[in-house]
Amino acid sequence: MTPNLFLQGLTVDWQAIEPGSWLRAIPALRGLERLEFHRGITFFCGENGSGKSTLLEGIAGAYGFNREGGTLNYRFSTYEEEAGLSQALRLSKGFRRARAGYFFRAESFYNVATAAKERYGGFEDYHAQSHGEGSLHFLQSYDREGLFLMDEPEAALSPQRQLGLLLHIHRLAQAGAQFIIASHSPILLGMPDAELLRFGEDGIRPVSFEETESYQITSLYLRNRSGFLRELLRQEDDDDTGD
Repeated sequence: MTPNLFLQGLTVDWQAIEPGSWLRAIPALRGLERLEFHRGITFFCGENGSGKSTLLEGIAGAYGFNREGGTLNYRFSTYEEEAGLSQALRLSKGFRRARAGYFFRAESFYNVATAAKERYGGFEDYHAQSHGEGSLHFLQSYDREGLFLMDEPEAALSPQRQLGLLLHIHRLAQAGAQFIIASHSPILLGMPDAELLRFGEDGIRPVSFEETESYQITSLYLRNRSGFLRELLRQEDDDDTGD
């Protein structure tokens, strides 16, 4: 463990999870007993449905964040949601106390921004901006060291805006903040000095940037777009004809 991190690691108490729970069917999670964090920026990467967001949401709930998104002070819900994995996680915290923190979920940013403005006041009207501009402006409004959990923050951002977010995250991490981010973005995953954890059939394991599917597929596409698409479309035609 790294002692200066706000969140050093976690363990899973599987006895707190029902025997027939869908959580036990996720390959990357069902064998998970302990996970440690070693750097100020950790990325969860892997295919859709591999358990990245599930674990991130579990960490958020166990730490005390509003599971729909927000700070530790947010206490509202715009829809019913199961407790999920958070009830079974035991978090190992560092000796430092976070001065700030936020759980950002791209899918619920609109709802959370609306509820935050209506119930807590003092927030900008992010709906007056485009989704991408609003979410980036919101993320950049946090400039203090703390713990930040982000679920696919790149969802509404152009490549240029993703680079802006990368710079902001890097600056905050250098100043002592900690980030745990679930992402598919080959831009964000290329963050210097970040730890990348791949969720897959073989569990959760550290990988290099070049080992991620996001890098490999994007690289293949950019190096030989015509050939890549020709082969992809040929396979689709073969599937349609039953060959």
